Amino acid sequence: MTVGLTTRVLAADTTGIDVAVRTLRDGGLLAFPTETVYGLGADATNAVAVARLFAAKGRPSFNPLIAHVCELADARALAQFNDDAIRLSRFWPGPLTLVLPRLPACPVADLATAGLDTIALRVPSHPVAQALLTKLQRPIVAPSANRSGHVSPTSAAHVLTDLDGRVDLILDGGSAPIGVESTIVACLGPEPLLLRAGGLPRQKIEGALGHALSRRETAAVESGEAPLAPGMLSSHYAPRTPVRLNATRLEPGEALLAYGPPLSEAERALNLSPSGDLVEAAANLFSHLRLLDAIGAKAIAVMPIPSHGLGEAINDRLARAAAPRS
Repeated sequence: MTVGLTTRVLAADTTGIDVAVRTLRDGGLLAFPTETVYGLGADATNAVAVARLFAAKGRPSFNPLIAHVCELADARALAQFNDDAIRLSRFWPGPLTLVLPRLPACPVADLATAGLDTIALRVPSHPVAQALLTKLQRPIVAPSANRSGHVSPTSAAHVLTDLDGRVDLILDGGSAPIGVESTIVACLGPEPLLLRAGGLPRQKIEGALGHALSRRETAAVESGEAPLAPGMLSSHYAPRTPVRLNATRLEPGEALLAYGPPLSEAERALNLSPSGDLVEAAANLFSHLRLLDAIGAKAIAVMPIPSHGLGEAINDRLARAAAPRS
């Protein structure tokens, strides 16, 4: 297990990015901001570095990683694109991950793809992520920069809380603007399949495709088979405090995660968006869960949240946070 490192925190300026690229080239682990959440990065072509990443997160080795690349041309050197994948690539750079057939010459380490013949690819839009990829000239695997199953990080401080002593370097680039992970779509057969709701709403994807998008439910990967993409395990993104969904009243000892006008009896509460703005709610989701998790409440009661737009991704993360844990 990767423990006992001296974790440095640097500003995500020119000097910090230069140090970060050297860290990756040397097989080190780097946490850095993307537009979705902070990622824990390793050189995707370095199997030893990828193994260190799994150990640092405590992540199941059957759970594949997303490989981040600088632009579409880099992605097409790693995977086979069908017509639907080409249509959806219009959302790159951005919060969309595509799961595609891996090309035989793809240099990404087998451990990063969980031994599958598919690969998850994304072109991030965050300027820090783009600067890293441009200078490194290799794909970077980067799951969320937290201990596996914990609440995802949207700031450098969140990363330090979870991974201090487990990673070499954290680049501090401020808060992640979207606040939930990327949407994941598999383009492997005759119809694209939604594997994970995320920062790109379903409606935009369906508009690009010209038809509805089917979804593969989490239950399909609960039998022990390897998931096709990250974030498909039923219990995920979980605080230590139990989570209760769709709360219309508070039980004794509970804290409240509100949306819109809060429950009148709430004494310990944080509001995802008092105005009912789903974009604001998504940006606040993980940071508010972390704060409520730290106050020692009996449970976190979550008010109902609409399921349209980014609400689908928010409700997906909350359902996984509330799932029973083995």
